[in-house]
Amino acid sequence: MSEAQLGLVTATPIIIVFAAALRRMGVLSTTGMVSAIAASVAIAVVLFTTQ
Repeated sequence: MSEAQLGLVTATPIIIVFAAALRRMGVLSTTGMVSAIAASVAIAVVLFTTQ
């Protein structure tokens, strides 16, 4: 696993946790949270497979 892939594996869960925390604080709507999680996972998968 390259350093870029390791960074993606590390950063994606952090983004997911951050989105969930923002949702709990009421800053982010449920739709926004789902969109942020879906986008981060999709980007991570594309970048992970092309590295």
